[in-house]
Amino acid sequence: MLNYNSEEIQSSISKFEKMLKTNLIFFFDAQEFEDIIIHYLGNGENQLAKKALKMGLEQHPSSLEIMLLQSEVFIMDEKYEAALELLEYVEKFTPFDEEIALQKASIASKKGDHPTAIECLHLALELSEDPIEIWNLLGMEHLLAEEYQNAVYFFKNCISENPDDYPSLYNLLFCYEQLDQDDLAIEALNEILEEDPYCEVAWHHLGKLFFNAGKMKEALSAFDFAIISDDTFSGAYIEKGKVLEHLGRTNEAIENYEYVLTTEEPNAFILMSIGKCHEKLGNQSLALRYFLKSIKVEPGNEKGWEKLIDFYLSVGNDKKAKFHLKNALEINSDSILLWQKSAELYLHLKKYEKAIAAYLQLLNLGLYDLETVLNVLNLQLELSRWEEALSVAEEANSTFPDTIAIQIRLLGCYLQLQKSKQAESVLNWDSLTEDQKEEFKSLFPKLKF
Repeated sequence: MLNYNSEEIQSSISKFEKMLKTNLIFFFDAQEFEDIIIHYLGNGENQLAKKALKMGLEQHPSSLEIMLLQSEVFIMDEKYEAALELLEYVEKFTPFDEEIALQKASIASKKGDHPTAIECLHLALELSEDPIEIWNLLGMEHLLAEEYQNAVYFFKNCISENPDDYPSLYNLLFCYEQLDQDDLAIEALNEILEEDPYCEVAWHHLGKLFFNAGKMKEALSAFDFAIISDDTFSGAYIEKGKVLEHLGRTNEAIENYEYVLTTEEPNAFILMSIGKCHEKLGNQSLALRYFLKSIKVEPGNEKGWEKLIDFYLSVGNDKKAKFHLKNALEINSDSILLWQKSAELYLHLKKYEKAIAAYLQLLNLGLYDLETVLNVLNLQLELSRWEEALSVAEEANSTFPDTIAIQIRLLGCYLQLQKSKQAESVLNWDSLTEDQKEEFKSLFPKLKF
């Protein structure tokens, strides 16, 4: 492994940087250029790496190692064709080079061609004396290709070789989740715990699996073991707090959440969780205090604002709810969650114009679902805004074709606006069920059939 701090390499880097500051040209052997380029790439100093590459190829135009570093930089700059052309050239001289196969795999992966990437990685695996990194790359390619069962094989290999490879563990558990194989996930975690009974990460994930399965006693035990393994592991305290909340042991849940505040910077989730616990206990003033703290700590956390607004609505303080909703939307103007809350609040207050505006904003933000469209239409019909309702209904009919709920409203709008010809093309009244006819009559009580 390259030691960037060795005196020899530091001397080469100092010599190279001195050359850049003067008009002098110094000679470096090919290995020195490799070390300098790798140093700059490793430190994210890409422009200096490119300067070293240019000079390196000028002084050593036949160095295959420097060419491979050049192709790596091409890949980094998304110049994939240039990289492939260079790799093909180098491959003529070193046809069994692991690095060539790895770079070709990287190009294929970045282009979304996972089968080719996997093929190249298998070739690299045949050439490699250290397969662990390639197992991980193969696992990731299969994961990206949604071939979760194949991905499991490679991530399990990584963990078998190194039980502390937590990224591979997380990926393995994700694959089991996608395959709906929680029993195998639990089995894999237990295998890790057999090797290392004090692996707090494994206990933590085991607890989450038990919690999701509704096994609260086992979940609580797992989180306790995670804390025994590392009594500063804040994630385990948080998850234990959730279990205790679920079990109705609210005061104990608060204790676990409060411990996290002593070990980490306050965050909206923890403050909100404590507030919800106090709310359950009837400690309204304490609950409010924590909800206010949560939005102060993270003004961009939409769920904190939502909880604060819900709190004021629950105690009948509509004025405060409106005040905080206004502040929330000023900070989170593109939040679908908060615009939904806005529509909900103004419906509650029977301020239908503002509710319509909130629903229209949701549509503009991309929440173009049937429920939101129907909510807009129903309010517009309630206010006899036939032209505006017609515009929404016509667009919705294109998006949700053959949807009777939309067609009923479109038919009514055409009839209200005396557009009988268009009304005839929407649907046949006689084809409607009795329930659908009753819905139409409730929406358009002045129309007679």
